[in-house]
Amino acid sequence: MDDPKGMATRTRLVHAGRRPHDNHGVVNPPVYHASTILQPSLAVWESSRKADFKGYRYGRAGTPTSRSFEEAVAAMYGAADAVAVSSGMASIACALMAVLKAGDHVLVTDSAYYPTRKFCDQMLARFGVETTYYDPRIGAGIAGLMKSNTRAVYTEAPGSLTFEIQDIPAIAEVAHAHGAVVLTDNTWGTALHFDAFAKGVDIVVEAVTKYICGHSDVMMGVIASTAEHAPAVRAMVGLHGNCSGPDDLYLAQRGLRTMAVRLKQNEANGLELARWLEGRPEVATVLHPGLPSHPDHALWQRDFTGACGLFSFVLKPLPRAALAAFLDGLTLYGMGASWGGFESLILPGDPKALRTATSWDEPGQLLRIHAGLEEIADLIADLDSGFERLNAAARAAA
Repeated sequence: MDDPKGMATRTRLVHAGRRPHDNHGVVNPPVYHASTILQPSLAVWESSRKADFKGYRYGRAGTPTSRSFEEAVAAMYGAADAVAVSSGMASIACALMAVLKAGDHVLVTDSAYYPTRKFCDQMLARFGVETTYYDPRIGAGIAGLMKSNTRAVYTEAPGSLTFEIQDIPAIAEVAHAHGAVVLTDNTWGTALHFDAFAKGVDIVVEAVTKYICGHSDVMMGVIASTAEHAPAVRAMVGLHGNCSGPDDLYLAQRGLRTMAVRLKQNEANGLELARWLEGRPEVATVLHPGLPSHPDHALWQRDFTGACGLFSFVLKPLPRAALAAFLDGLTLYGMGASWGGFESLILPGDPKALRTATSWDEPGQLLRIHAGLEEIADLIADLDSGFERLNAAARAAA
């Protein structure tokens, strides 16, 4: 499909980046394993060294496999360009470094993915970039934190672990008035549920590892940009020598084609689990922006068209033995990092140590759930048995 503009995102997911009749009618783009790429003449070789060369010059700089995936992601977002990198964290690092230099100031949401904070505090600081963390619910109030050297505002909605929804349009309006670039981690919303560029974002990062891949077997990230910032982003990725392997690109593109139907089930299971957990006496609060009880529910309804399967809930205070009894006996929820695959996951978290601009005051244990594609009745039954074990262990410890 040469021009997928004007078509629904779900349609672009299926068709963008594929040219079957350029590949003998093969439906999926072939996998090119390439480092060296030969040029047929001196003239073509010289042309291939120029910045505006549209062909292929070296495997790290792009192959038909990487270009087809990047074209599909750019079409999905309505972006000027998209570039694949080796991980979600690599997309964050390269995007930030594409717009920041020594002496600059960046504003980062206090609810950001923890490795993002580590990168700002340990890497950007080494190169003379100052980071200020802000309350994710600050909205247009971010104007009070802007400095003359603020070059970027980094957003993430909902927040990692704690699921605050940011007013990104209001933040973007302020940032652009001060000449700052707006970046967002859109891994939770994806292009299906959050139209980042329409909301004022300039650069989107997404962990392909999560919903685009969808099968827990790929490490990859992608950066999508507006025309103004796309050249700097692609140049920075090249300077880092960052790229994705051909087999991972193939799996990611394959996952892209079924992402819409998978995400629909993830969303449905996540909401059903969140509603069920709200009714449990052992639960203090459920942090899912799709619930009317969530403090940012109205903002989520305004800016998002759906949810995914990831959310958190907080237990009422309990002994560690009761928490262990709950988690250790679960059969359908794996205890591991990452999310976005077909399987359900559960992970304990502690936001207290990850905040500087805001505080986390919940006394109970936070648990993050990823709702997979299993039958919802089975997922609920597994948690129900877990609560039985939790209560029995709590009574024994009393």
